[in-house]
Amino acid sequence: MNKKAFLIDMDGVLVYGDRAIPGAREFIEKLREKEYKFLVLTNNSQYTPFDLQHRMSRAGIDIEAERFFSSAMAAAHFLSKQKPKGSAFVLGGTGLYQALNEVGYSFTDYRPDFVVLGEMEHYPYDKIIRACQLIASGVPFIATNPDPSGPGKEGIVPACGAVAALLEKATGYAPYFVGKPNPLILRAALRYLDEHSENAVMIGDRMDTDVRVGLEAGMETILVLSGVTRPEDISHFPYRPTRVVPSVAEIEL
Repeated sequence: MNKKAFLIDMDGVLVYGDRAIPGAREFIEKLREKEYKFLVLTNNSQYTPFDLQHRMSRAGIDIEAERFFSSAMAAAHFLSKQKPKGSAFVLGGTGLYQALNEVGYSFTDYRPDFVVLGEMEHYPYDKIIRACQLIASGVPFIATNPDPSGPGKEGIVPACGAVAALLEKATGYAPYFVGKPNPLILRAALRYLDEHSENAVMIGDRMDTDVRVGLEAGMETILVLSGVTRPEDISHFPYRPTRVVPSVAEIEL
């Protein structure tokens, strides 16, 4: 494969829960040995790159922190372009706060430039109320991703998209989602890599987010069947990935 850069979804592609998918560690090692540019993408905005590095390390895959790119980082990049060094009322985890802090954003609940929503362990009801009040008063509403749920220790838990729906229902204002399937996250990731979409491949396990976002960003796409998508699911969508493989272990470099 003569492409220079790979954007790789994490869950269902490299790991499944706390376990590495067979062949994932070797695939990452090959990318590094052959000096391919790559980033590991996640829509979850709760964690910092160092948190994600630790999670992968526990699964037996060593990836440097600077090779992770989250929807929190994409949101921070987007907001820094919209209003440099602005202010935000944030309802989210450490990863979102860190990403916004790194682009010079300050945090306030008094006349912020944006309300920014992401994932967090627990959503305090008083902060949900304040977010409602600010959004209803006209403060622009940004959300890191539209995912309605995510994995928890005892089953699924509400994620950013579910809380965004609550706030939209309460205020009448829909958020602007930065993460997948918005191609904005891939463009931000490619700028981070200093690469062009024509020289990049998106690898993911979901048709509705990974393949769609890669397609809309003008990239080649590889769908792996090691996550949530089954072969019979593909025909339900009006678009197709460039390639379909059982797992990243089957991708030849």
